[in-house]
Amino acid sequence: MNPRRIALALIAALLLSAAVTFFLARKINNRTRVHLQTETWVAVSRPVLAGEILKPDNLKLLDWPRSLPITGGFNKVSDVVGRAVIYPLGEGQPVLDRYLAASGSGIGLTVRIPEGMRATAVRSNEVVGVAGFLFPGSRVDVLVTYHSEQTSATATQIVVQDVEVLTAGQNVEPDPQGKPQTVSVVTLLLSPHDTQKVVLASTQGTIQFVLRNGADRGHVASTPVAMAELAGQDAPAAKPARTSVSSSAHHSYSVETVVGDKRQTINF
Repeated sequence: MNPRRIALALIAALLLSAAVTFFLARKINNRTRVHLQTETWVAVSRPVLAGEILKPDNLKLLDWPRSLPITGGFNKVSDVVGRAVIYPLGEGQPVLDRYLAASGSGIGLTVRIPEGMRATAVRSNEVVGVAGFLFPGSRVDVLVTYHSEQTSATATQIVVQDVEVLTAGQNVEPDPQGKPQTVSVVTLLLSPHDTQKVVLASTQGTIQFVLRNGADRGHVASTPVAMAELAGQDAPAAKPARTSVSSSAHHSYSVETVVGDKRQTINF
């Protein structure tokens, strides 16, 4: 075998492998360079609570891969300054439009009230407040204990079901460690009609909150429970309504008699 030919074949193989390696490395670098291209998105520089107004000092620009755009995000800090946050945001979390209240919608609790709903404050105490375990975001049923005019007895009735607690006292966020807090006033998120029912119930008797599983969104048939049922007796029947019969309901009769040329009419 000719040593010269062997050397030329080895040199050609080395040159070919070098060319292929160069080509592949360049292609990989181009893909990596494209993938590493970034753009800036607005994020919070510290934890922000619900209802807080965004200011330049709690915002920053975050580098983000251009190949993974943030839907609903913002590229300029000026686009979000002055808007209120509906949900709490963690440090470094991008700011999305759905996390913010509409411009000019107000501050504080007002930004957490959806259109068409109302925030209604109801007085509470340690027992009524489920021993302090009512937190913002809890779901409750509202019951009222009142004196029934129909049965002349004390009864308890469900007023509204599956209601969201907006605030417990002045707290719009639950305690991070889940500690119970005794509060005197609870703010509920209600429709206008349910607001009327709860306000009326609060003037007629004692309000009680019943804590429910947040995943349980069902409603049950509501019937009053009277004192007799606690002793295993049947619920007392409602008193029948008094009815009066007007005199016009009675029929009257007339009898006319004719004697010769005389006529006489008798009513009875």
